[in-house]
Amino acid sequence: MTQAPENMDAITAEHIEQVNRTSRVPVVFIHGLWLLPSSWDRWAAVFEENGYAPITPGWPDDPETVDEAKAHPEVFANKTVGQVADHYEAVIRLLHEKPAVIGHSFGGLLAQMVAGRGLSAATVAIDAAPFRGVLPLPITALKSAAPVLGHPANRHRAVPLTFDQFRYAFANAVSEEEAQQLYDAYCVPASGTPIFQAAAANLNPWTEAKVDTENPDRGPMLIVSGERDHTVPPAIAEASFKKQERNSAMTEFVGVPGRGHALTIDSGWRDVADIALQFIQRYVK
Repeated sequence: MTQAPENMDAITAEHIEQVNRTSRVPVVFIHGLWLLPSSWDRWAAVFEENGYAPITPGWPDDPETVDEAKAHPEVFANKTVGQVADHYEAVIRLLHEKPAVIGHSFGGLLAQMVAGRGLSAATVAIDAAPFRGVLPLPITALKSAAPVLGHPANRHRAVPLTFDQFRYAFANAVSEEEAQQLYDAYCVPASGTPIFQAAAANLNPWTEAKVDTENPDRGPMLIVSGERDHTVPPAIAEASFKKQERNSAMTEFVGVPGRGHALTIDSGWRDVADIALQFIQRYVK
């Protein structure tokens, strides 16, 4: 029997037990930097309504609320890509049935990592952070990462975003009013470490920011890209797709017109959720 991660919260452990008592296919949602598991709450409701058993485990030590996260930002510091991927692997191995996995931003990278470990029945990676071998580095991506990469000490810090930084990196495709609402409701500090890891992935042969794209047990995968995303522009998503489509399993790509990096939480979230749901429904019943 797989042992639960030491820092897995009681709510997640109880939720896993509840999922294992059902006959429904689990769907694991993985959030990215500057967000919490609650960013998936509306998605989880949609998938539950459609017969799945959603679960939204956090990264290690994630606070439960945005207010708590802002009051104690230090809990986010020094979380590495490999550490978080191992955490999600341990969570997934506690499930009695192989789940579908959906991730956004660095959660999209983590979703691809666990899929590459043969742990996913089907995977949706939304505006996913790049991994080793993904070469494009557009100016907007560099500018979005500048609040972290601009100071070497941020590698070991929890880094908050100002509203203007969030507006550029996440909410450039929505109104100023909606951007402010999203910032207040969702934005929390984040570990600077994964940003540095992703930035150096193609220079470091031993990087943790790598994906096994050739594993025949990877399962079907959908790459979703927001047309106006500054943080993970389409060039990065398309390069990730080209690496993934070499896999023997089905790999698909969907571009979402007019959407930025906040496409999973902004007012058009349901359109993207339906894209993910329809893909999962085709492959996991």
